[in-house]
Amino acid sequence: MSRIDGTIYKFFEKLSRADLLILDEFGLTHLEQQQRMDFMEIIEDRHACKATIIASQLPVASWYDVIRENTIADDLLDRLVHTSYRIEFIGGSLRRKK
Repeated sequence: MSRIDGTIYKFFEKLSRADLLILDEFGLTHLEQQQRMDFMEIIEDRHACKATIIASQLPVASWYDVIRENTIADDLLDRLVHTSYRIEFIGGSLRRKK
């Protein structure tokens, strides 16, 4: 619906202006074609301009499976990894009872 009335473009613009965008739990489901294109547009608009944090339980190498189109995955990861800091946590969940 937001594509029909044009509000999606206002939303993308709002995302591009945010100083920090946090995407949590990335990779829980595979991206469909429109989601891949939307994600690409968001990252492209923010690249080298604004801060983006992506949290995922998957290693970056597995993101190709989530994105499901290697050309787009290469492009996205190139933009994301080019100027990023990667922090990998090793160990079990802190939420689990001992």
